[in-house]
Amino acid sequence: MDLRGVSFERLNDVEFLRAAMYEAARRCGATVVDENFVKFEPQGVTGVLVLSESHLSIHTYPEEGFAAIDCYTCGERVDPEIAAAYLQEALEGQVVGYRALQRGTGEIVDLPSSRRSLAVSRQ
Repeated sequence: MDLRGVSFERLNDVEFLRAAMYEAARRCGATVVDENFVKFEPQGVTGVLVLSESHLSIHTYPEEGFAAIDCYTCGERVDPEIAAAYLQEALEGQVVGYRALQRGTGEIVDLPSSRRSLAVSRQ
């Protein structure tokens, strides 16, 4: 998912982003096993949560009001669209790109998303 129109302050605050990523993982039912967050100078953050179900990552470009977010999961228990929806709400950004893919079947297949508007689940 690509977000635009996000405030510089949110995109440059590593602790805010870490907390938002953990909450996104919790809401979608994922299990966090490790993390790595890096704050760049003069601005920007890259963060990754390693999940037992795969990973959740964010790359921010505060000077452009832009965030690139990947929610990659396996299994039926975790819903990555819930994580994406929560992160959109937390960052207060506009979705300018969103793609759901099915992997591991021999070819990468685009999936229709029931949440293109990304309504947030209040779990």
